[in-house]
Amino acid sequence: RSLAYRRAILDHKELFQDRLVLDVGSGSGLFSMFAASAGAARVVGVEMSSIADRSREVVEENGLQDIVTIIRGRVEEVELPQGMEKVDIIISEWMGSCLFQDTMLDSVLYARDRWLAPGGLMFPDMARLYVGGLASLGHREERFGFWEHVHGFTMASIGERSRREAAVEAVARGALATTPCLLKEVDLQLCTREDISLAAPFHLTVTRQEHVTALVTWFQVEFGHGRRKEVLDTGPQGPLTSWQQTSLYLR
Repeated sequence: RSLAYRRAILDHKELFQDRLVLDVGSGSGLFSMFAASAGAARVVGVEMSSIADRSREVVEENGLQDIVTIIRGRVEEVELPQGMEKVDIIISEWMGSCLFQDTMLDSVLYARDRWLAPGGLMFPDMARLYVGGLASLGHREERFGFWEHVHGFTMASIGERSRREAAVEAVARGALATTPCLLKEVDLQLCTREDISLAAPFHLTVTRQEHVTALVTWFQVEFGHGRRKEVLDTGPQGPLTSWQQTSLYLR
């Protein structure tokens, strides 16, 4: 995750040179410091949680306090410093499980509409949500079957309820038994809140003769500006990320 953002920013210093940058949900301040290292004239990180206080210390530890300013508060409630009425670039790591679950996307779009200058850039600028079919019969039985016999008692009702819930977990490489299908593509430069809908038809083609036990979702975000696209992929075929994948088990 961090390396993808680092490459997207530091490999494209020409986009950041002398620019004004806003980091929405700046956390530890890492991405803000990437932007400063890439040559940004000024960077403002907005963070609602108490880690904002620690990130100010981190910025000072790295001698970047003249470039990077950390503001603690909700994006919808803060005011940016004088001279930052409009920004050239907005950076954010807003994604959640299944891309849209528990995300800061509303805040990112609010920041874009309020502060991004005409022609300004979003990092990342594209997001895609995928679904596939998972073949993992043994894992399903391990996950839910034990509720049938718990120390001589049945707790099948608990097992049935847990089966209805989305499971955030790491799916084994090679467990996909279907082609993937693109559920939703979002252009962060142009989309509105109304565009963010999870209702979408999909079609999966089974690629091998196995039981499909769950639908599994993952996402990609793309940094498409500059000489080379950088893609952060959370799919089961790639390196594991903190988002893992989201499984929806079938009966």
